[in-house]
Amino acid sequence: MSEAQRWQPRGNPWLVALTVTLAVFMEVLDSTIVNVALPHVAGSLSSSYDEATWVLTSYLVANGIVLPISAFFSRLFGRKNYFLICVIMFTLCSFLCGIATELWQLILFRILQGFFGGGLQPVQQSVLLDYFSKQDRGKAFGLSSIAIIVAPVIGPTLGGWITDNFSWRWIFFINIPVGILAALAIYRLLEDPPWERKAKKGQLRIDYIGISLITLGLGCLQVFLDRGEDADWFNSSFIITFAILAAIGLVGTVYWLMYARRPVVDILVMRDRNFWVAGLLMAAMAFILYGSSVVIPQLAQQDLGYTATLAGLVLTPGAFFIILTIPLVLKLMPIVQTRFIIMFGFICLMGSFLYSGFQMTPTLDFTSLVIMRSVQSIGLGFLFVPLTTIAFITIPQQLNADASALFTMFRNVAGSIGISLSTAAITERQQARSAYLSDHTSMFDEPFSQMVQKMSAAIENFTTLVGNSTQLATAQLYKQMISQARILAYVDVFTGLCVIALVMIPFCLLLAPVKSEGSAGGH
Repeated sequence: MSEAQRWQPRGNPWLVALTVTLAVFMEVLDSTIVNVALPHVAGSLSSSYDEATWVLTSYLVANGIVLPISAFFSRLFGRKNYFLICVIMFTLCSFLCGIATELWQLILFRILQGFFGGGLQPVQQSVLLDYFSKQDRGKAFGLSSIAIIVAPVIGPTLGGWITDNFSWRWIFFINIPVGILAALAIYRLLEDPPWERKAKKGQLRIDYIGISLITLGLGCLQVFLDRGEDADWFNSSFIITFAILAAIGLVGTVYWLMYARRPVVDILVMRDRNFWVAGLLMAAMAFILYGSSVVIPQLAQQDLGYTATLAGLVLTPGAFFIILTIPLVLKLMPIVQTRFIIMFGFICLMGSFLYSGFQMTPTLDFTSLVIMRSVQSIGLGFLFVPLTTIAFITIPQQLNADASALFTMFRNVAGSIGISLSTAAITERQQARSAYLSDHTSMFDEPFSQMVQKMSAAIENFTTLVGNSTQLATAQLYKQMISQARILAYVDVFTGLCVIALVMIPFCLLLAPVKSEGSAGGH
């Protein structure tokens, strides 16, 4: 029996899992908690809202760059040391963000925060893979899903409540006690397995070209995605430049990682069919999760007039539905083929967004909106744990770190794309729907003309409004038309997310037959 097979962690695996998940929860929460505080940040630091959005962009850029190369840093410093460095520096940068007095300082500290925070998710995933046997990984990933899925959902709610009742600076300060607690626990409990300690000695050569290409490709891609909508996409030379640089960087990265002798991350792990199919499905899930998570609060605030806190509360019950679904999924995995559970999850997503489209009206109330989001969340609960489990079930142990880095990158980049395209689609589809509806707002259109006459008579007889009644009636109808166009735009976005879920269903059958103890795998 080899040393790796004999190795057993000294600490309680579940205590270790709870500790590393706590650190990841803190980091993922921080990626969304700032969103609702941007107007307050801009006002406090004497900057425009557009300038303040760089607080988000800078974090995403640094975070995205680190994700695929976190396995290299883990080998370079040792996994425990790297994770500890990330937690300590993330906590320190949170404090510096909270005391920033100028916007450039906040952006700089957010870059550093994103750089160190980006290493937490992949390392946490590789820790769970090494600390738990294949039959227990599903339970461990169930705990991990609380950080990955629930944290970004409750982030806007918590951020809105803190900003409304205290100060935007406290959205950073709350990380300090959590970070200190996590760092002390990690120092005491976490240890490197023997294959990680051996890998460190032979992997000190730095792949400068690979790191540079990844930085160029993912960094420019994140700027392109995050700033594209504000800059009017390809009508902006700034966005075009970053799109070209992103394409050059990403194509160059793939080519280099495939043929380099000692690449910064082993992209050949993609040869594993379960891994690349599960990665594709996870990317689709992240696209839907993050896209819908930003669209629904936008609907609540901009179209239904909710406060930031109330808009966030719309998402919160859905998070509890996900938590309640995970134990059921864990019970099903040993007796039902994993690929069928994943397929059922996408079928639920497809049906939920179809249902959401039918429920959309300008008079949508809070309860209906909560039910809509809760229904959408049920499908998500059937996806994260099975996808993560089956993705790594046939990956060699020594490639866990590289696979975790790539898998996390798929999820996060797809989430960023989902946010950007969903918000852009709302604007584009509203314009298209308005153009279509405007064809029916002419006095030569019989139904429209009759409606104007009825409303004009009502204004004259039953209101005290001053002015030409026909003009007032036309103005009210125009306002209703804009409202209808906005609602139809959300229907179009929900339909698009429904189609994505539908397209992913056949891919579930590509998961290769796998037999493993305690899990039905893909067989």
